[in-house]
Amino acid sequence: MKVHKKTRTKNEQQSASKHLPRNKWRVHNKKMRNYDPSHLSQSPATAKLEHQLGNRQKFKLKRLQKAFPKTVSMTAEEQVRKKEKVSAPATVPHGHTNGGMEVENGSESEDSQEWRSYAKSVLQNGTEKGGRGGRKNSTSAAPEPVENEEVPKYHVQHDHVQNHTVLALQQGQSLCFRGRCLLTCLSGRVEVLGFTIEQGQQPYPLFSPPSHCPLTITALEDCSVSTKNKKEGRLEAKAIIRKYLSSEPRKRLLGAVDCGSCVVLLQPLDTPLTRFLTSFSELDQLFDINSKELRSQAAVRDPALSAVGVTPLHGPCSRGLVASPSYREALSSLISAWEGDFDRCPIILVCGAKNSGKSTFNRHLINSLLNHTASVEYLECDLGQTEFTPPGCLSLSTVTEPLLGPPFTHQREPDHMVFYGQTDCQVDLDRYLDSLKTLWRHYGGENPIVINTMGWVKGLGFQVLVDLIRFFSVTHIVQLSYGDTLQCHSLTPEFLRSAQGWQTHPPAQPTLAMEPANHLTSRSHVLLSIHSEFEEAGTAGNMRHQRSNELRDLALLGYFSQLQSPEPGPIRPLHCFTPYQVPHSAVALGVTHCEVAPNHILYAANASLVALCCLGEKVSGRAGPVLLSQIPICQCVGFGVIRGIDMARGLYFLVTPVSPAALRQVNCLLLGEVTLPKMLLTVQPGVETELPYVTTDYSFDIPGAGKLHVFKGLKRPGFENAKMKN
Repeated sequence: MKVHKKTRTKNEQQSASKHLPRNKWRVHNKKMRNYDPSHLSQSPATAKLEHQLGNRQKFKLKRLQKAFPKTVSMTAEEQVRKKEKVSAPATVPHGHTNGGMEVENGSESEDSQEWRSYAKSVLQNGTEKGGRGGRKNSTSAAPEPVENEEVPKYHVQHDHVQNHTVLALQQGQSLCFRGRCLLTCLSGRVEVLGFTIEQGQQPYPLFSPPSHCPLTITALEDCSVSTKNKKEGRLEAKAIIRKYLSSEPRKRLLGAVDCGSCVVLLQPLDTPLTRFLTSFSELDQLFDINSKELRSQAAVRDPALSAVGVTPLHGPCSRGLVASPSYREALSSLISAWEGDFDRCPIILVCGAKNSGKSTFNRHLINSLLNHTASVEYLECDLGQTEFTPPGCLSLSTVTEPLLGPPFTHQREPDHMVFYGQTDCQVDLDRYLDSLKTLWRHYGGENPIVINTMGWVKGLGFQVLVDLIRFFSVTHIVQLSYGDTLQCHSLTPEFLRSAQGWQTHPPAQPTLAMEPANHLTSRSHVLLSIHSEFEEAGTAGNMRHQRSNELRDLALLGYFSQLQSPEPGPIRPLHCFTPYQVPHSAVALGVTHCEVAPNHILYAANASLVALCCLGEKVSGRAGPVLLSQIPICQCVGFGVIRGIDMARGLYFLVTPVSPAALRQVNCLLLGEVTLPKMLLTVQPGVETELPYVTTDYSFDIPGAGKLHVFKGLKRPGFENAKMKN
C-alpha cells in the first residue's frame, strides 16, 4: 500500500491537533472492518496486533482532506502550555460498556500516537453482528463510521444465574431501544410513552419493534427522595441491587448508584404471542433493528442488555418519539380537562390524514390519562388500522392497562364490537355510521373517551368526519397535520356551524344527545392543532412490516396467538387444534362486502376468516345452510376459521380462541373482505402431501382472476359535461 505524508506548516499542525478529533484516519481504497468491543480484551491476537501497531515509528500516511480547520492564533502562554502537553506522557483510555481502565505510555511521535488511535478505532468499531472478529462478506458495502458521535454508556449488569438485568439510570437519563422485555421498577420512577411506572407496581411488557417508533425508558425525579436524606436513599438502592445481583456483577454496579438513581429490572419476555410470531421464518427478526438503523450504526452492543432482548440505540435514531411544542401543549390541555378544568367529561376526537401520527398520539394520550384515572374509554372508528381488534371492526373498549407496544401486541376482547367486514367504509357509508351509533349508546359518560378516526379526510370522508363530531357531541378535537400544506379544513367551531355532513346538515342537531338539544347546541368544542415535526410524517413506511397490509396481518396473527398454550413449549399450527362442530341449521351465513350466489357461498366460506356474531332473533333451518339476505348490525364476540365443511352431516368445523360460554350466544357467521394471512396457509408443518387450500395451478391471465383495483381519483363520465352546462 503506497501512502504519502502531506507536509504542513507549524501553525496548521498546532491547529489540527487542537481541533481535529483523534480518530480521523482512513485506509486508502480499503474498507474498514468492524470488531466487537466486548471481545477486545478477550483475544490475545488482537492485543498483540495492537501492540505491534503502536510501536511502529514514522508511518507515512495521507491525512484525511475532509475538513481542515481554520488557523487559530495562539498567545505565547498558550503555546508554552501546548508544548508541555505534547511532551507529557499520554494516557489512552480503553472504552468498555461498564467502567474502563487506563494504560500509560511513554512519549511517542505524533504519527505513532495517531496510528495507535487509528488501530484502536479499527479494532473497536467493526465486527459484524454476532461475530468475533470474523471477516465480513466482501460483496456487502461496509457502513461509514459515525464520527464525533458520543455513544451512551449505561450502568447495567446481567445476572447469569437468574437470567435478568439490573439497569441504573440517573434522573433525566434515557434508554431508547429496540426489542422486547419485561420491566419492573425497583427504585424511583420511570416513564415509557407517557405512562409512569413506580416502585412497587407490577411488571409491564415492553415491545419496541422496528415497524413503529422506538420506545424510550426515561428516569424521572422520585418524589419520595425529598423525605429521605441522601444516605438513606443510597443504602436503600444498594440493598435492592444486592437482592437481584450476585457478588461479581453487584460490585461493578454499586459504585454507580446514588440516592437519586432509578433502578429497573429487565427480564426476557417470552409469551404465546412472541413465540407464535417468531415461529414464522418471515417474522423471526420482527423485534430486531431495521436496515436503516443498521446502516447508520445506531445499535449499541451491550452484552448485559442483549441478554434480555434489548438493543440500545444512539444518534439520530435514539430520539424516539419526536414531540413538537404543539404536541406537548395538546397533551397538557387534555389532562387538565380531565382533572377539572372542564365542566364535563372530556370527549376527545383525534383526526388527521394518513400517516400523520394519530395512533401514536392516541396511545400516548391514553397512557398519560391512566396516570390520573383508573380507566379510559376508546371508540375505534378506523376500519383499516384498528388498535385492539383485527381489521374490519368497529369497537368500544375500556382500557385499564398502559399500551406499551404496537396494536398487534395488545389484541383483546372489547366491551362491544360490530363487524363491518372491510378496511374502508366507501361501499356503505350509512351502515358505517349506523354501526357507530349503536356502539355509542353503550358509552356511560363516566370516564374520558378517546375517539380514533380514519385517515380519509377529503370528499365524502370529510363529511363523515363532520357527522361524527356532531353525533358524539365532541368536547375536544385534536387535529394533526404535517408539512407546509393543510390536508383538510381546520375544524373550528365557526366552520362546523355551516359544514355539510353525510347525514347531518347545518345547523347541527345532535341525534345521540344525552341532554336536551338546546344545551348542546349552545356548547362548542376546543380545537387543539398539532403540527408534526417528524421528518417522515405523511409518508407510508417502506421498511419491512411497516406497510398497512402487513400490519393488518400482524394484528390477525396476534389475535390467533391466543390459541397457544401459556406454558413454554412447541408452537402448534392452526390445523392442529380440535375444531368445534357447528350445525348448519344453528347459524346463519352472510357475506358483507359483495354478492355471492347461494350455491357458491359454501365455497367462499371454506378455509376463510369469519366473524362470530349474535343476532337478536332466533335462527332455525331445516335442510342446508341458512343464508342472510341483508347484512345486519349486531354484536360480534370474536373471530374464527372455518377449516372444513361436512355436507353429509351438515356441519361447519370452526377453530377459534373464543370461550365456549361466548360461543353459545353465536348464531351468525359473517364473511368479509379481510382474509387470513398467507403464511397461516403456506406454513403448515407436519403436512406430508400437498398443502390444503393452497394451489399453484392458477392463472391470473384470465379476465377477472386478479384483484379488483379501485381508482378513487377517476371522474364520472358525465361530470365534465354537467360542469360545462352549469
